[in-house]
Amino acid sequence: IVTDPKHSWTTDLATIADSTESTKPKKLGQLTVHAEEELISKITAELTFRCSDLENKDFFSKSDCFLVISKKLESGATIPICKTEVLKDNLNPQWKPISLKMSQVGNKDIPLFIECFNFNSNGKHDLLGKAQKSLAELEKLSISKKGENLFVPMYIGKDQQSKVLKSQLFVEECTESVHHTFLDYLLGGCEMNFMVAIDFTGISYHMLQMEILDCQTRYITLTILDAIQEVGDVLQFYDHDKEFPAWGFGGRPIDGPISHCFNLNGSSGNKPTVSGIQGIMQAYGQALSNVSLAGPTLFGPDGVITDQQETIDALVMASDLPLSVLIVGVGGADFKEMEILDADNGEKLHSSTGRAASRDIVQFVPFRDVQGGDISVVQSLLAELPSQFLTYMRNNDIPPKTKLPTI
Repeated sequence: IVTDPKHSWTTDLATIADSTESTKPKKLGQLTVHAEEELISKITAELTFRCSDLENKDFFSKSDCFLVISKKLESGATIPICKTEVLKDNLNPQWKPISLKMSQVGNKDIPLFIECFNFNSNGKHDLLGKAQKSLAELEKLSISKKGENLFVPMYIGKDQQSKVLKSQLFVEECTESVHHTFLDYLLGGCEMNFMVAIDFTGISYHMLQMEILDCQTRYITLTILDAIQEVGDVLQFYDHDKEFPAWGFGGRPIDGPISHCFNLNGSSGNKPTVSGIQGIMQAYGQALSNVSLAGPTLFGPDGVITDQQETIDALVMASDLPLSVLIVGVGGADFKEMEILDADNGEKLHSSTGRAASRDIVQFVPFRDVQGGDISVVQSLLAELPSQFLTYMRNNDIPPKTKLPTI
């Protein structure tokens, strides 16, 4: 910590990570920063789990089962570190392989809690049984091909005991490998292109204007503009030229028809780019004066997507591309339909032809849920971006490049 303001220097983590020799000669001296990523953070255990004889909790069908793996903290609390997909109507499920990073686990001897649940749409999932095993013990189960009986906690008076079930947990396969990290790709010169599309539909703005009556200063500035500023301030460091394509949709540009994709800067043709985050803000401010709020809202009047299946079809196709879609929901609407696109319930999106998305590429955050909270909109919105990026790279066998040092 530098206490003398005359001897301070401000930088960002992206600049430090990008520098192989980070020396900054100054009149007052020189500061050298050394940073490295430990190898343990790249070691990943891949496990394939299955269960047998699970209890049926549903009346008209069989249980919809998924696993949650958690780790116990020093404080005594447990935190989930991984979960499987939901397998419907199956009392003997075998899930797709899941990955556990050693940096999350800590070491192979730390106990892990493996809990099996029956999925309920209301979020109150039924516990079907649990087991406590370290990663080393899970490896032994994989080798022996034996099952581990699940148990459920039960109370007799004030004493907690365990009821052993006939349901069993099996580890079909357990392997270790070194997985490249998000930072490996950034150090190899990989860049991200930041693109913005803003909703100009009349219904969306009408809802904001209704909320203005309660709090005038929160109108556009603390909603759409704030979201762009916060997210853009982070992502701009990974875009070398700071030239950002920006569009609007659901509005009527001057002397033109209603458009669901128009250049925010007012230009025609294939010239949607603006310079820097301030360029987006300025173009948006000008567009508010030059674009009439219109409709229909094909991507969500009051949060309900009227072209939902077409949107899902497009997202399924885009799941094969190096693309992530980050959506900020503005206003007090019911965003239930929008949350379906996020696929955080473990179920993949399926197109109208039945094709499943190759990966989850959507992260949706209602701005009202994070505004003024402990977690910023940036943290919530970008939480899944590294894993989405890595999934694409691994699916396509693309390793990071070794960046040559600059002279």
